[in-house]
Amino acid sequence: MNYLGLFGWLNGHEWIVLVVLGLLLFGRKLPGIARSLGQSVVEFKKGIKGVKDDSDAAASLPSQPQQVQHQAPASPVIDVTGSSKPAAEPKAGS
Repeated sequence: MNYLGLFGWLNGHEWIVLVVLGLLLFGRKLPGIARSLGQSVVEFKKGIKGVKDDSDAAASLPSQPQQVQHQAPASPVIDVTGSSKPAAEPKAGS
């Protein structure tokens, strides 16, 4: 189905009549709609700029990932005697 053919019957005079009817129906709301549309475009451009800045920052990082040294977690000391003294830490030499 050709949807573009739907608008083929509208010539210059018909468009003028439609615009006038639109202004009569929505005339008082148009400035607010235009203002909201303008603010939306500005926010969209700010968002696009932020994404572009983030991608540029990510591209400037070194291409090789840094190696992270993992430390083994310390084994927990379990006091089965019930004393309130903290367990002695193991010495570095042993």
